[in-house]
Amino acid sequence: MSPLSLRAVIWDLGGVLVRTEDLSSRERLAKRLGTTRLALEELVFTSDSGQRLQLGELTEQQHWENVACSLNLEPDELEQFQAVFWAGDRLDDRLVDFIRSLRPDYKTGLLSNHFPDLRRALREEWKIEDAFDAIVISAEVGLLKPDPQIYWLALNRLHVTPAEAVFIDDFGRNLAGAEVIGLRTIHFSSADQVRSELKRLLAGDQ
Repeated sequence: MSPLSLRAVIWDLGGVLVRTEDLSSRERLAKRLGTTRLALEELVFTSDSGQRLQLGELTEQQHWENVACSLNLEPDELEQFQAVFWAGDRLDDRLVDFIRSLRPDYKTGLLSNHFPDLRRALREEWKIEDAFDAIVISAEVGLLKPDPQIYWLALNRLHVTPAEAVFIDDFGRNLAGAEVIGLRTIHFSSADQVRSELKRLLAGDQ
């Protein structure tokens, strides 16, 4: 056990393990639709429909129908929209390998505000479900970061206390929510940075 008695590392997914490395496809898509990339991302993620999807209150079909309606897309156009929207996203395989290397010395968790289909994607597309001792997905539990209850849920599933875990995310508000209950946090800016900071933390070098 480390000098700080840390027993678990909890990771965010979007923006951390899966990042939009190439924004050009979304930029071109937005231009074609007469809007901006940021407006498209807001429609998909943070609109009322997007938030309700991540809370498990809508199905993915219902959400994408709402997106299509907002953009006046036909069903065949919606399928193309989705393909182009996600085209620049990449899973960081090296960071996943690093997460695997933490075990069994440390427990690993995944805590994500995400769509209902995420668990299938983790298991069948990315094949990384087994890298985590516990997975908490907002759409499955009806809670969104930064609600303190979702952090408690992740901790309970890992059987650790807030003082025994560190949480990694790219959004400050999600880190603030974790800190409210006593979790240590690392603000993700790059894979190299987070590996370096986490190694120092686990070694007790603050």
